[in-house]
Amino acid sequence: MVRSFDGLYRGLHCPRMSICANEVACLTVRLGAAQENYRTCRRLAGSAGVAGVLKADAYGLGMAPISRALLAAHCDTFFVARLAEGVSLRPLVCDARIFVLDGVQRETAPALISSQLTPVLNSLAQIEVWSLAARERHTTLDAALQVDTGMNRLGLAADELAILSATASTQLQAINVTLIMSHLACADDPLGPMNAMQLQRFRDALACLPPAPASLSSSGGILLGKQYAFDIVRPGLAVYGGNPQPGNPNPFKPVAILTARVLQLRRVDKGESVGYAATFRAERPSTLATAALGYADGLMRSIGNRGFAAIDGVRVPIVGRVSMDLVTLDVTDAPASALAVGQEVEFLGDTISLEDFAFAARSANYEVLTSLGARVPRRYIEAS
Repeated sequence: MVRSFDGLYRGLHCPRMSICANEVACLTVRLGAAQENYRTCRRLAGSAGVAGVLKADAYGLGMAPISRALLAAHCDTFFVARLAEGVSLRPLVCDARIFVLDGVQRETAPALISSQLTPVLNSLAQIEVWSLAARERHTTLDAALQVDTGMNRLGLAADELAILSATASTQLQAINVTLIMSHLACADDPLGPMNAMQLQRFRDALACLPPAPASLSSSGGILLGKQYAFDIVRPGLAVYGGNPQPGNPNPFKPVAILTARVLQLRRVDKGESVGYAATFRAERPSTLATAALGYADGLMRSIGNRGFAAIDGVRVPIVGRVSMDLVTLDVTDAPASALAVGQEVEFLGDTISLEDFAFAARSANYEVLTSLGARVPRRYIEAS
């Protein structure tokens, strides 16, 4: 038997509600926490500079408000992945350096130059394209060079590095190399032997190239020690509150708080099923809450019957399959005083960490953030 609790609705003035007015779901972004995390990165990086990584719309949290917050924290260097991201960012950070990780193609060179963006050159072919663009304009153009030290993704491979080392005086004649960088593959594992191997390969590469500031570490690398910091580090996940080394204590504060309202409460008897395909059956008389969040909002379908939400700081299991717009929670053990239609439920934040969410969804903390749907309204607060 199913008994609805619709009559317990407390209205929009429920004292526990702090989510977006007139919305059933909300992503609150704590800009103050992002600034604190940036300052933590500065402390951990020692004398190295700290850039801000704003690719993928600042990991889904909003490039414009995040960039303003980081500027206020004295960040003057940013990284994006795509040309379009750099073009959008330029008017927001007028005097800052912006590096574009994808590099340059012949057809993208004019836009990079007009927006004063610095490409990260990943191959001899990209170096030639950028050199040609400089020669055509009778000038010298800034660029970063990326060398591959083991990721085998982007960057100059060993054979290209050898060629460039022998021909740098001619190949780089029209290029002002402002940064030499690489990327760690296993920085999330502080005991992984690949970290030391890549560190040595990077040092060897620097010895082969003209002197320039160097950068090896993103978020995880910052936690490996100051020998990995070089001249500038590039935290992304850390600024947004994720743990770059899951399993170790997280020194960074939560930035993204994902909440939704309870739309309906009901009691079910033992043996009743929940959701599509009846993948969950109650093992006892239970109280269920249906909340206004689904996989269209970034609550991954794989988290059904595995993940948790929180009501008043008490973790409650997600039961049954996640639907496009809805999810069901077993709130039998939640405080009775917190159970009401309109009640706020936390799916990500102070009680449910990015890593909790990612583990339950068989995903990664990076993917959780960047998957948060555009349908969920963002609310920005200065507090941390």
